[in-house]
Amino acid sequence: MGTPLLRFPARPVRRRLLGTLGSALLAGALLAGGPAGAAYAAAGADATPTASAPAASPDQLAGAQLPPDGDSVASPPGANDWSCRPTAAHPDPVVLVHGTFANRYENWLALSPLLKSKGYCVFALDYGMVPGITSSGSGLLLPVGGLGPIDESAAQLGRFVDLVRTATGAAKVDIVGHSQGGMLPNYYLKFLGGAAKVDKVVGLAPSNHGTTLDGITNLASYFPGVADLIYTACNACRDQAMGSAFNRKMATLPDTVPGVRYTVISTVYDEVVTPYRTQFLSGPAVDNVVLQDRCPVSLAEHVAIAFSPTALHLVTNALDPEHATPAYCG
Repeated sequence: MGTPLLRFPARPVRRRLLGTLGSALLAGALLAGGPAGAAYAAAGADATPTASAPAASPDQLAGAQLPPDGDSVASPPGANDWSCRPTAAHPDPVVLVHGTFANRYENWLALSPLLKSKGYCVFALDYGMVPGITSSGSGLLLPVGGLGPIDESAAQLGRFVDLVRTATGAAKVDIVGHSQGGMLPNYYLKFLGGAAKVDKVVGLAPSNHGTTLDGITNLASYFPGVADLIYTACNACRDQAMGSAFNRKMATLPDTVPGVRYTVISTVYDEVVTPYRTQFLSGPAVDNVVLQDRCPVSLAEHVAIAFSPTALHLVTNALDPEHATPAYCG
């Protein structure tokens, strides 16, 4: 039997998620965080795991097309030039972290070249890959990640940050993440010693406190077989459900760590990380921004926020607040 394909449209999907109960639970639990949907490979399907390459020296990294930490998807335009050296204007390299059921190529087709054009050293990783689960959101059948246990994915992010710092000579990096990718760095900062290596974290629709998926996760206990099937393929989906053991662990420490500047950019039309205000962080160095407060006519939802011109302008302002400009509405 071929792998069934679930296409995630680049428009609000609230009505489709709430159509039939079975499809709602499945689509909701996937926590799709990238510009594509995903194909779910049933247990036992033929797949060849992608082997993680060993960490390389800066000389080996120079000019490499693929970062060496288990990545299997081509880099988005502008990312992973390992010969890039930060400038005085932009001393911190930017690490891009994709969302659940996404990959670095599709998630960062807009932001990566934008940051590169502004003079940043840009790097993007794939993480939490599960063999056999693919996406066709860009018209190509590509592996997707963000599926493994979040603590393991955070450790992978930590290794990648160390590679970037070694290759560029930078003391710290800035991190921009979408969906799970906006929340996962917080685990790295809180529990894996990342606070000393990161200056700014910018989250686009991040699942900082878990999600109810418009209440769908509250129904999971009534359909344990379906939920267990999904969670077997996507541990990160279980971790991101509101009230999960992972979220209880995150709540044992404050939302933020000293010395790091946080920006959260949310949309009122988010249908994946809900309620959308659960994305906000509390702390002395936090800027929580609602996209529609800056652009009332924006209809960008959870997926489209990673491609919204207004949201991306807010990202560049957050990375370089001393040279921030009014974000235009688009």
